[in-house]
Amino acid sequence: MQLTCLAVDDEPLALDLMRSYISKIPFLHLVQTCASALEAMAVMQRQPVDLLFLDIEMPELTGVQFVQSLSHRPAVIFTTAYPQYALDGFTLDAVDYLLKPIPFDRFLKAVNKVYERAQLQQPRVPAAPTPPVTSSDAEDFIFVKADYKTLRVNLKDILFIEGLKDYVILHTPAKKIITLLSMGKIMEKLPEQDFARVHRSYIVSLHHIEAIEKSRIKIKEQEIPIGDSYREDFMRWVDSKNL
Repeated sequence: MQLTCLAVDDEPLALDLMRSYISKIPFLHLVQTCASALEAMAVMQRQPVDLLFLDIEMPELTGVQFVQSLSHRPAVIFTTAYPQYALDGFTLDAVDYLLKPIPFDRFLKAVNKVYERAQLQQPRVPAAPTPPVTSSDAEDFIFVKADYKTLRVNLKDILFIEGLKDYVILHTPAKKIITLLSMGKIMEKLPEQDFARVHRSYIVSLHHIEAIEKSRIKIKEQEIPIGDSYREDFMRWVDSKNL
């Protein structure tokens, strides 16, 4: 089963993010992105959709007013930077309410909820349903704020991450990206099968490790120390790969 959807937002960067997230979900088909509720209304008159990703604060017609105007409402997931509209969203029976900046795992939880509801409304047939997507299947990048913009960083490009007080530096073959973030927070966003924290100031990509010598890891020309409190877990992973 595939669900058609529209993404409606007056911020181009927000639409780019939604387009990227939707492209990762096999059961979602993006019909169009729209910069206003009026544009979305015109699209839906030509082609009804199953799901709306809908910003609230928009000129001319807000997301809430748009939903209230619809006689036949698709599933709605509100996407907004303003938490005060949450009550309005749930009054309109929205499936979910996502606060910007929207992390992928939170987006994934919301669309899986829509998919599960749609399955319950389908007549039972012997065909096997499309399974919901898991984060490990779909997520291969993160977004970070740096240089007054939001940058997409492919996980495969990250060699290691270095912590500096309230900042972290993402080291890639092409450049270093400095962002205001804690080591613990960025570690939550990284898949544990691909990254390991080996020191209070370092997270390494397990795929880019070239050598391990005593208490140091070599990645490209960088030698990264292994902290005492992280050594046991890291060496357990190394032992699991030994022949």
